[in-house]
Amino acid sequence: MRISILAAAAVCLALPAFAGPEDFIAGPRVPSFGKTAPVAGAVLPADAHFKVAFDISAASEGDAVSRNLDSAARFLNMHALAGVPDAYVSVAIVVHGPAAMDLVNEAKRGGPNPNAPLIAELVAAGASIQLCGQTAAARGITQDDLLPGVTLSLSAMTAHALLQQDGYTLNPF
Repeated sequence: MRISILAAAAVCLALPAFAGPEDFIAGPRVPSFGKTAPVAGAVLPADAHFKVAFDISAASEGDAVSRNLDSAARFLNMHALAGVPDAYVSVAIVVHGPAAMDLVNEAKRGGPNPNAPLIAELVAAGASIQLCGQTAAARGITQDDLLPGVTLSLSAMTAHALLQQDGYTLNPF
């Protein structure tokens, strides 16, 4: 009986820690995407600086926005909402493989690209978005096929090596 009461109490105390979809809010850096939930009690060092690279190879499904690109938006928004100055948060996105089609314009895609508004907001927020040049060559994608603000790198491997030399860490998610 005592164990049951303790277990029930533990569950009740833990419930406020769970955030539901209604708890996720838009952020200031990428306002239409990357919703994030506030985390009470989470404290970051006042001098924290973030230079984070996102590696994306999985394409979005159908007409859905890329969850991976949205994660980069969420990273920017959550840190802005946590009080980290925009100048202290840099995001680089390196895309290769099937995800390349998430970066192309309507003409190359053969229809509207649901990621175009997200990419425009990421670029406006200062995110660097690079497509692997080897992927582009293999898929017949040129710079003219890319959405505004997206650039070509020699390769994804090269992009990551240069970003690492510039102090970026690779986001493991």
